[in-house]
Formats: sequence, C-alpha cells, structure tokens
Amino acid sequence: MKLIVTDRKGAVHELKGRDDWSAMEVIRDANLPMAAECGGACACATCHVYVAEAWQDRLPQAQQQEVDMLDFGVAVQDNSRLACQIRLTDDLDGLELTLAPESL
Repeated sequence: MKLIVTDRKGAVHELKGRDDWSAMEVIRDANLPMAAECGGACACATCHVYVAEAWQDRLPQAQQQEVDMLDFGVAVQDNSRLACQIRLTDDLDGLELTLAPESL
C-alpha cells in the first residue's frame, strides 16, 4: 500500500504504507519534517495534515478528541486531520496528504 505525501515545499513523496500503522508513523519513519511530539497519543497537533478532496469522505470521521486537538493546529481547514489518527488499511491505498504548516 502507498501513501502519497506532499511536503511543505511542494515535493511529492510516495511512501510505503504498512497495514494498521498510522499515517504519522509512516511519515515520521520516512524522515519527512513532522514533529509528532506526542508520539501518536492524540495529545498535540504537531502531525496536522490536509487530506486531498478525493479522500475526505473515505476516511472514518474524526473523533471528538482529534477535533479538540485540531484547535491547537496552525492554519486548520475543513480537510484538516491529525495523521496519528489515520490508520492505514488496504482501502486507503494511495491516500494523499499534505503536511500542514508547523506551529511557531
């Protein structure tokens, strides 16, 4: 399975996903610039990403904890999600994400 990630400079990276890993884990292991300070505990917003329009309705709905944490994100949009809360499955093969701006 693959995960397609656009970094903050506009470069596109095709990453090898792993079943039941979070998108954050795959992005972090590919050494892309994502702080992921809480390590995937949904306790920060440093893995904030934008989900491509074609994929928004294919992801499970964000739980309230994720919605609350996005309040701490920078430049939050309707398609904002936390990468730690996106579990990769075969149904998400080819998922397209863009790294959101980092907080200052």
